[in-house]
Amino acid sequence: MRDSPPSSFFSHFWSSALRTKPLSTSSDVVRVNSGEGLVRRLGPLDLILLGIGASIGAGIFVVTGTVARDAGPGVTVSFILAGASCVLNALCYAELASRFPAVVGGAYLYTYTAFNELTAFLVFTQMMLDYHIGAASIARSLASYVINILELIPFLKNNIPNWVGHGSKEIFGFISINLLAPVLLVLLTIVLCRGVGESSLVNTIMTTTKIVIVLVVIIVGAFEVDSSNWSPFAPNGYKSMLTGATVAFFAYVGFDAVANSAEESKRPQRDLPIGIIGSLLVCIALYIGVCLVITGMVPYKFLGEDAPLAEAFKSKGLNFVSVLISIGAVAGLTTTLLVGLYVQSRLYLGLGRDGLLPAIFARVHPTRHTPIQSQIWVGFIACILAGTLNVHLLSHVLSVGSLAGYSVVAACVITLRWKDNVGNQVSATLMSHRLEGIICIIVIACCGFAAGILFRYVVSALAYLFLIVPMAIAILAAVALRFRQVHTDLPGFSCPWVPMVPALCIFVNIFLFAQLHYEAWVRFVVLSIVAIAVYAFYGQHHANPVSEREVVTYHKAPEEEAL
Repeated sequence: MRDSPPSSFFSHFWSSALRTKPLSTSSDVVRVNSGEGLVRRLGPLDLILLGIGASIGAGIFVVTGTVARDAGPGVTVSFILAGASCVLNALCYAELASRFPAVVGGAYLYTYTAFNELTAFLVFTQMMLDYHIGAASIARSLASYVINILELIPFLKNNIPNWVGHGSKEIFGFISINLLAPVLLVLLTIVLCRGVGESSLVNTIMTTTKIVIVLVVIIVGAFEVDSSNWSPFAPNGYKSMLTGATVAFFAYVGFDAVANSAEESKRPQRDLPIGIIGSLLVCIALYIGVCLVITGMVPYKFLGEDAPLAEAFKSKGLNFVSVLISIGAVAGLTTTLLVGLYVQSRLYLGLGRDGLLPAIFARVHPTRHTPIQSQIWVGFIACILAGTLNVHLLSHVLSVGSLAGYSVVAACVITLRWKDNVGNQVSATLMSHRLEGIICIIVIACCGFAAGILFRYVVSALAYLFLIVPMAIAILAAVALRFRQVHTDLPGFSCPWVPMVPALCIFVNIFLFAQLHYEAWVRFVVLSIVAIAVYAFYGQHHANPVSEREVVTYHKAPEEEAL
């Protein structure tokens, strides 16, 4: 008896959704549908600068002071805790980047291999929405800073209409015209389309400028520090520092961009972990330096809201530093935007190759060796959003995709240790252990969310004892994972203390997820439903099973450029 059409549809849906991508043992080939491969030009220094460029924008001059207003001098501890949490996530990313050195895709690719096709598509959609809205928001901020610098010229001061760079008055509460933001996006898109060499050069120049300015700010500010401003160190208690850490965490987001440059790295198995962890450590050092300076120069109670660091220097009569901060902000936003657009195009390239998106996204220019169609699409979306909408209003629904992606990446580290993905023959015992392990991972995530809700809404000191319950359950689940862990000798970088480190990552990331605005939770659920619908009616029918015959070797970097 034949299956009814609905039954057949759901049967095909589940069989497609549960497909996985085998982990290739070769670092020299990559499957494509059309076009030529990307070119390897990025060395370890390029990758470190790429990560720094993605992570540090204008926020280093603003977020530090904003958190300090609540945490006081303890803001330094907040950024240390947030940095430590990000280091744990970076260790997970570094292992997977070392195991998948040959293919673009980042978190999407890791999820496709460790879990299944549908989960990978969900991770892509969640992270991509963050990238799209984030790029538009950064473009509008960059346009505003550029106008501020132009208005330093006397005859331009107060003579530039708001719709040029700051944004026009809102229409219907969300439409706001900005002319300069799309222009800047077009310029950066052209740079990215010309090739990874040109875009890497621009990123190197702007990131170096940004780092130098931040160091100048730290050094100049150090001579104006009054150590008495650091006492009391935690005026509002330990909870303010922990709450500050949840905000500071998002200031580090961006180091994962390095993982998406796998196909353009000269020696990905060695250099990707260096780029991921190295860039994050530099960012932590810079943030700590700025925190110490800003809280030492001015009592935390008197820090401004919009430009706390600039106002701190003005209060000391150092107005020239405020100009440097504006230039640093422009450099920081430029690199963050450049790297953001770069990462988005590589993610679209990965899904285009796998058939989950139209084949046009899989095309790579034969001479430029860049995914020009994907790059133009990414730039077009950003131009529309940045030029017509006040996307800053959507800032409170951002970061949910990044946290979800980081959590899944940590889970991938655990699951990929359970089986050898080179082959598809899996024993019943291994499948049973895998299912039990996935249940443990879900339990850890649920405990992280429960602990986050208790921390956020509980007001009684005695009630904080209830936090022990989800933490204890999570520890037991992590111990259960430890007994199911199979020791494997991995080539390249290996995350230490697996599964404890990934389990801690999942718990902390979902804890932070619980601190987000409730609208972010709604956005997560709604977008997941939409993504499942798109996959059901398009993705499952066009996804391409992996074929050993469809490979193309990398384009090597010129010999004189090799390290």
